[in-house]
Amino acid sequence: MEIKFHGQSCFELSEGGTTVLTDPFLKPNNPAAVHTGEEVEPTHIAISHGHADHIADAVAVAKRTGAHCVAIVELAEWLKGQGIENLSDPNLGGKVEFDWGYVGLVPAWHTNTLPGSEDAPYSSEHGIVIGPAAGLVIKIGETTVYHAGDTCLFSDMQLVPRLHGDIDVFLLPIGGHYTMDRHAAVLAAEFVGAKTVIPMHYDTFPPIETDAEAFKADVEAKTSSQVVVLKPGESHSV
Repeated sequence: MEIKFHGQSCFELSEGGTTVLTDPFLKPNNPAAVHTGEEVEPTHIAISHGHADHIADAVAVAKRTGAHCVAIVELAEWLKGQGIENLSDPNLGGKVEFDWGYVGLVPAWHTNTLPGSEDAPYSSEHGIVIGPAAGLVIKIGETTVYHAGDTCLFSDMQLVPRLHGDIDVFLLPIGGHYTMDRHAAVLAAEFVGAKTVIPMHYDTFPPIETDAEAFKADVEAKTSSQVVVLKPGESHSV
């Protein structure tokens, strides 16, 4: 599998003829991204929740490419209202099967509001508060990726590998303020025991600036996981 990082929580997971784009947030909406929504060609799009920094480019990319979208039911209904027809609407614990593998939804502890006004995209007054946020378990071929979504640390993360088997790649927020910080993320890495951990959701905006190399050192000192730190636009093969 080829894993390309676009910044924040946006990745392309590619193997064979399948490319799953997670939480589409690309240039110029994403100040850290180097690629625009016109430069990605996903076959599928998986969305963890409705905050603007996770769906800003979802509708445009889905309409242009015809990618099959997977999102929790309330968010899927919103996407349908935006004109997206090729979609699946599981809830937590649900799994959508494809000929290449599946996308499953697991819990994440986080808020979930669809974008409000341009000046207040996270405002519940101007936006729409919908069902809970989710994490994503994406299996393509023999490779299983756990995209934690936006979340704090919680002990039930330990159940994900028990339900889905060994996790090959753990995409894990470390920026703090809106999610767990890098210290809590070390515990999350211990809970999940993935072969490879890739940090996300950090350094895009000042409140979530952190030391990814310190996170790497701490995880590799305390676990058998390898931590791969990617800059936006960089890729890693597993």
